[in-house]
Amino acid sequence: MKAVILAGGTGSRLMPLTSYINKHMLPVGKHPMIHHGIQSLQKAGIQDILIITNRQSAGMFIQYFGSGHQMKMSLAYRIQEEAAGIADALQLARPFINDGEKFLVLLGDNLFDEDLTPYVEDFQKQAEGAMVLLKQVDDPRRYGVPVFSPSGTILHIEEKPAEPESDLSVTGLYMYSTDVFQHIENISPSSRGELEITDLNNLYAAAGLLTYREISGWWIDAGTFESLREASARYWDKEY
Repeated sequence: MKAVILAGGTGSRLMPLTSYINKHMLPVGKHPMIHHGIQSLQKAGIQDILIITNRQSAGMFIQYFGSGHQMKMSLAYRIQEEAAGIADALQLARPFINDGEKFLVLLGDNLFDEDLTPYVEDFQKQAEGAMVLLKQVDDPRRYGVPVFSPSGTILHIEEKPAEPESDLSVTGLYMYSTDVFQHIENISPSSRGELEITDLNNLYAAAGLLTYREISGWWIDAGTFESLREASARYWDKEY
């Protein structure tokens, strides 16, 4: 199974640090933030990874990781020339994924201190559709929140709802097969002019094809100063 890491964006919540460095290269403990995500994927048995970033940041990733040889992985890179949303960036992975192949998508600022192997294995067995990972959080208003049917399936995902229907958040890890690229063609830009990952996932949900697993371990979106500090403390003694 291959993986795609989305590592572009402006990092506006971490300004002024991100005025000169891509947020995914900011230190978390003794390594850049994205290093921990790659290690999590490697632990789950994933060896082939595509990093999608912007033009001005590509050199940072290449200088640090190179081809991935030292980490016993294969890393490739694609450039998103203009920030137009997560789903837009995902389209750049089309040549990297073989027809009918399943793959994992990770937002580069999402860190999981839990073995992802069981979830990857579950999705490999899934006949069709997509899968998301959910996590119980204190303030779900900050995230995408699933709305469930009486039978427990996801009806749709509400993005940053004022009155969340549950305390579960959709984390920044998604699993798809290559039919996702056709689905991306069927979504329209949001009010901010971007192709949103939530709209994409809601296409699967509307068709009854969005499954989920609830994780129990630690997870964080390290895209704010507060969460960056928490993540750095968590990973300070982590050795690879």
